[in-house]
Amino acid sequence: MVPAMFIFGDSLIDNGNNNNLPSFAKANYFPYGIDFEGGPTGRFSNGYTMVDEIAEQLGLPLTPAYSEASGEEVLHGVNFASAAAGILDITGRNFVGRIPFNQQIRNFENTLDQITDNLGADNVAEAIAKCIFFVGMGSNDYLNNYLMPNYATRNQYNGQQFANLLIQQYNRQLNTLYNLGARRFVLAGLGIMGCIPSILAQSPTSRCSDDVNHLILPFNANVRAMVNRLNSNLPGAKFIYIDVYRMFQDILSNSRNYGFSVINRGCCGIGRNSGQITCLPFQTPCSNREQYVFWDAFHPTEAVNIIMGRKAFNGDKSAVYPMNIEQLANLDLEPNEQKP
Repeated sequence: MVPAMFIFGDSLIDNGNNNNLPSFAKANYFPYGIDFEGGPTGRFSNGYTMVDEIAEQLGLPLTPAYSEASGEEVLHGVNFASAAAGILDITGRNFVGRIPFNQQIRNFENTLDQITDNLGADNVAEAIAKCIFFVGMGSNDYLNNYLMPNYATRNQYNGQQFANLLIQQYNRQLNTLYNLGARRFVLAGLGIMGCIPSILAQSPTSRCSDDVNHLILPFNANVRAMVNRLNSNLPGAKFIYIDVYRMFQDILSNSRNYGFSVINRGCCGIGRNSGQITCLPFQTPCSNREQYVFWDAFHPTEAVNIIMGRKAFNGDKSAVYPMNIEQLANLDLEPNEQKP
């Protein structure tokens, strides 16, 4: 449906970019990848991530990690996502090595040079304009920055101010991608982060944190407003918003209908809700993984990722705004219109 998909984000969609970094945020060990054909690859899941399912729906091969992509592979897209990465460069420093969004964009510029060498400068703008640019950023700016006691951020900004700070930076970063030729953007909002096992484990009653869920709502509202603004202001581009919060809320509220029986603990992890310590090397995970919403302390199972990938691809207005990925892929957009 499209020539390629380029992916920017964090551990929800990282597929191995952190493997060779001096980082505590890695998933290139068993039982990660226990249900993935290639075994552990660096995906923070038992199998597919959301973007793996989207690539499949688009008819593309699974997108290679930037750290491993070479030659003609890059013509079908590259995954630049990095666990612990944020919109802000400072986010995730507790994990040491990670590739923030700014650096991910610079890595895309390097890939663009490779593609230009392959296709020639005349064809690149037209080809890139047809590609999907999937961006899922912001989770770590909360989990591994704002909510961390060793960061001063919480004392400097209230929730709304922090959401505004993030969106100013995010807006600049997306404009940079636009100026590099990107035209079809898919922006994923933040999920219902107050209900992940890591947060549940901090509650004596294993309840979702209303505080955390309320904290991220201004960010999601800002991203949605930014989508409207960018669609008005950037000629020839189309931005869509994936309402991950609503999707995840639906899965948790109607878990039985989706085939899930365990919604409040990880399939692999230690301590309360299997969320106090995340999945360790060679730990034995649950055997009924298809019935779990969460794989580890922070990330959903392959089963959830596939549901969300399909909803993003061909779902209705309750999941995507103002259109789904399938419709975005089929849109006619002018490749050479430049920002005035």
